[in-house]
Amino acid sequence: MSASSASLPTVDTVAAAAGDPGREQPWADLGLKADEYDRIREILGRRPTSSELAMYSVMWSEHCSYKSSKVHLKQFSEIPQETRAGKMLAGIGENAGVIDIGQGYAVTFKVESHNHPSYVEPYQGAATGVGGIVRDILAMGARPVAVMDPLRFGPLDAEDTHRVLPGIVAGVGGYGNCLGLPNIGGEAVFDSTYLGNPLVNALCVGVLRHEDLHLAKASGTGNKVILYGAKTGGDGIGGVSVLASETFDADGPAKRPSVQVGDPFMEKLLIECTLELFAAGLIAGIQDLGGAGLSCATSELASAGDGGMHVELDQVPLRDSTLAPEEILMSESQERMMAVVEPGDVEKFLAICAKWEVDAAIVGEVTDTGRLVIDWHGETVVDVPPRTVAHEGPTYQRPFARPDWQDDLQADVAEQLARPATGEELRDTLLRLVASPNLCDKSWITDQYDRYVRGNTVLSQPSDSGMVRVDEETNLGVALATDANGRFAKLDPYAGAQLALAESYRNVATGGATPLAVSDCLNFGSPEDPAVMWQFAEACRGLKDACLELGVPVTGGNVSLYNQTGETAILPTPVVAVLGVIDDVTRRTPSQFTGPAQRVYVLGETREELSGSAWADVVHGHLGGRPPRVDLAAEKALAALLAEGVGLLTSAHDLADGGLAQALAESTITSGIGAQVALDGDPFLALFSESAARALVTVELEDGARLVDLAGRHGVPITEIGVTGGDTLRVEGQFELPVAELGAAWTATLPAALGS
Repeated sequence: MSASSASLPTVDTVAAAAGDPGREQPWADLGLKADEYDRIREILGRRPTSSELAMYSVMWSEHCSYKSSKVHLKQFSEIPQETRAGKMLAGIGENAGVIDIGQGYAVTFKVESHNHPSYVEPYQGAATGVGGIVRDILAMGARPVAVMDPLRFGPLDAEDTHRVLPGIVAGVGGYGNCLGLPNIGGEAVFDSTYLGNPLVNALCVGVLRHEDLHLAKASGTGNKVILYGAKTGGDGIGGVSVLASETFDADGPAKRPSVQVGDPFMEKLLIECTLELFAAGLIAGIQDLGGAGLSCATSELASAGDGGMHVELDQVPLRDSTLAPEEILMSESQERMMAVVEPGDVEKFLAICAKWEVDAAIVGEVTDTGRLVIDWHGETVVDVPPRTVAHEGPTYQRPFARPDWQDDLQADVAEQLARPATGEELRDTLLRLVASPNLCDKSWITDQYDRYVRGNTVLSQPSDSGMVRVDEETNLGVALATDANGRFAKLDPYAGAQLALAESYRNVATGGATPLAVSDCLNFGSPEDPAVMWQFAEACRGLKDACLELGVPVTGGNVSLYNQTGETAILPTPVVAVLGVIDDVTRRTPSQFTGPAQRVYVLGETREELSGSAWADVVHGHLGGRPPRVDLAAEKALAALLAEGVGLLTSAHDLADGGLAQALAESTITSGIGAQVALDGDPFLALFSESAARALVTVELEDGARLVDLAGRHGVPITEIGVTGGDTLRVEGQFELPVAELGAAWTATLPAALGS
């Protein structure tokens, strides 16, 4: 034995495990339950080695195995996989879904969470959330082209919000900006339930030709397994897989060493290197290393391929030579990929990596044994059936029940609250709402993001959706929006999930795109609480039913549970991302007014629907009643009208949070063009109702009859309410507000709270 090997600590090998069955192991400290540990022993016919225990613990975690949620998620497979533009080329189970958008192009998109790491270490948690979702898109064979970030925070004036928000925003912007990816949309929402548990969801969209699609599988006995990218370090050991699988206590940030550390410049090299490897035809299978690190990449590649892999863990490039094998397997160090390469292509593969100054090492090969075998310094530390690690983890039928308090919550309707009765009170209410944290201008956040890098951004904040050009010759493009209203979901999780989908669907449509597909990030509290599991089950059922009716498949997504501090769960927050296609981005419809002397219309039906509204929240601090009625047929009809209306409509803005009042305010503020409107019936309801399936649109004066005819053909109610022009927003018989005063109220809130 050499001096160097003699100095190594004693390693728990398979042989040692077989000969020492009674050794106590820290399975509970790694997040495993007693029955889960017993199941591992049953699978292996012995106790696991320390390395095997590490692998099973991270891969069977809530974050990686979906053990509490997959019984509900499986219903998404009931949704037809065809779309209006063609077919889904890859779906649930892959790194990201892939949709045909025509002209030989496909797009891949996905939204995931990095919630708990972002609370512990805001900058790195958010930054590595962006990095991880970008690698998921890259692993499908696509060039990442844009990102989005739905965010949720505690109250704007809370001390901990001031701790986490600046770091999270800087992390999202810093990582994405360094990669040269435009940030084209997202949300920033404030609510007391997110105090101590912010939500950081990250979306990426990528573009590829059909023939460039790659899947995560290790096939071809004798093919080499190559790990390339950053070296493996001690950061992120157990990271998101452990942090996202338990509830934080109320004592504040902890587990700081578990948060990954990002290097966006290495990721940029990794992207360009990987795309060149794809172009050269050198990759037979590929997997990014995100949650669960090497444990995930090796077991998932082997499980999805021919079923066997042999890995020499000694060959993994390390930043820290003292790491034990189980630490190497658990590390979630960033900017790493694993590729399966035919032996004859290895030399070319390594040469391209060297060109990009990306470390690469052959760490193993594909076998036909049906086993994942991992050696460390000549001794076997892992010998497992890979499917039992990657795909056959525990499945829990968590008990769920409609909570006793739900009836009382729904009976406490906002429609009974005191309302403004005069024009002056309506004016003051509008000013108060536009300045509220959830409705105010978010430029303090979005100005930290590069929205136009790469030169293909067509729409971004504060437009209803983000839009990017895919083909510079034909101007083919895609639009994306993310939405969730946790207040609606608390009142009725089934309807709340459908309303989230409907709003994203509508936001994509207002720009002139045809909605095609869905990705979701389902953020909920502890699955061990039957009320939370009921909320989750109802949201999944609602989303599935709505996708069936709207004809849009779920291509994939993410579940984030245990989002609560102590006993306080977050509002149920099913974030829904919708992707749409537009044939010519130069003909998109803007969200803001585009000129004076244009007719202003409301499309859709306005009802007395105030429960869960921004008005009830901001003015009364109230949450109760039932959310607005879901009418998916009306949403489809409105989207079809908006698509056919491209070129006729001079602007289109969806009506959602804050109702017509907020849409008018944003349309005037962002354009600098006023409007004069006359409202039939109760002006308060007309302004502040949040009925769904509605949009504010404008056309040139001479095109009013054409729009009325178009609305009639699609069966969409239409009401003419006024005309654009001037420098004030005037509601006839009620009030008049200078656009400049509205704009000052809208833009002042975040700078005043967070500093310039």
